[in-house]
Amino acid sequence: MSNLTRILHVDDDEDIRTIANLALEMVGNFELMQCASGSEAIAQIAEFAPDLVLLDYMMPVMNGGETLNEIRKIPGYADVPSVFMTARLQEELVQELLDKGAWGVIRKPFDPMTLADDIRAIWAKGPTKVPEPQF
Repeated sequence: MSNLTRILHVDDDEDIRTIANLALEMVGNFELMQCASGSEAIAQIAEFAPDLVLLDYMMPVMNGGETLNEIRKIPGYADVPSVFMTARLQEELVQELLDKGAWGVIRKPFDPMTLADDIRAIWAKGPTKVPEPQF
């Protein structure tokens, strides 16, 4: 597995993007591209070529699962590693995301000082299951 250096972060909340930017670029030393919507992420992913996609689950218009499903249709991104961030941590939702191929789920609110390490730990562990085709 390659090194984790580039993260595409998708979240509709500007405050969360700001905090995640500090946590991932300044604390974690990742290269980061942030998008405010799923459609923006789909339009930018090939240009940025992330190693991992970090997705808010609850977004308007296109939620994180729908966004990942569309990203996986882009040539070269069918198996892109993904991590979800959500305040909805019902066991059923977490299990559904993992069953669909997410590598991990991070609780919101997250700790900005440990977010980069949390993502590195998920990366080191790898996928939990082979992804199913649809969310």
